[in-house]
Amino acid sequence: MSTTRTAPTLRPLRRTARRSPLRQLGKGVLVALLLAFTLFPVYWMLNSSLDAQAGHTSSFWPAEPTLDHYAFVLTEGGFGTFLRNSLLVALGTVLVSSALALLASVAVARFRFRMRTQILMLVLIVQMVPLEALVIPLFVQVRDLQLLGTLIGLVVVYVALALPFGIWMLRGFVAAVPVELEEAAYLDGASWGRMFWSVLLPLVAPGLVATSIFGFITAWNEFIFAMTMLGGATENYTVAIGLRSFFGIHSNDWGAIMAASTIITVPVMIFFILVQRRLASGLTAGAVKA
Repeated sequence: MSTTRTAPTLRPLRRTARRSPLRQLGKGVLVALLLAFTLFPVYWMLNSSLDAQAGHTSSFWPAEPTLDHYAFVLTEGGFGTFLRNSLLVALGTVLVSSALALLASVAVARFRFRMRTQILMLVLIVQMVPLEALVIPLFVQVRDLQLLGTLIGLVVVYVALALPFGIWMLRGFVAAVPVELEEAAYLDGASWGRMFWSVLLPLVAPGLVATSIFGFITAWNEFIFAMTMLGGATENYTVAIGLRSFFGIHSNDWGAIMAASTIITVPVMIFFILVQRRLASGLTAGAVKA
């Protein structure tokens, strides 16, 4: 009886042991191909930004390495001003949209009031509307507020774009937090502010980081709304609009374009590196830290 019981289990184990190196090799090759496919555009951008002959030659290594493109972009190209404007707009969007989305998500997840379901459905419907359809309504509202051509007006627009996604995502995180934790803190004498800061906020921090990344990338890379709202206010242009200045009617300065694109990519990478550990942490980690 013992032989008949163990025989079926030993054979699959031997087959798995024989196939596992091939499977691991196949997975490694597949991952390498995906990484190469994903990172090659970034490498080509960096390579072209360091090549004095960018746009005239095509090689996998700079034929004439130089930093002149970066110097031109940051000095004569005025990209330093564009970077400052984009940082102000992106950080303002992240702070305001994250705070409003968190408060709104707590309201819809914890409190019962009239039209609660309708509000959630409205938030979901807003996410389905194409962004191009919102350009004119938002332009009219910003014009009525007399904020056209200002960075504050652009922040208002980006906050409006980021709020539906932030509310919908954070609502799930808030709803997943057991109400008993808040009740226990309340019974221990914690105030509502203390309970929110010490109990709820650490548990929803991963979702807050995710919405912050979305808001930051939206404000950093967006072009259509920035061009529409800023108009002729060149001193308030962001990096997305500033990049357009290196494109000519008959020719393009590819070295400057690639250098500017590399500079635009760096802040996003730094922001993601700073928050990626918090983004990867789960609700359990947040509960332990609380």
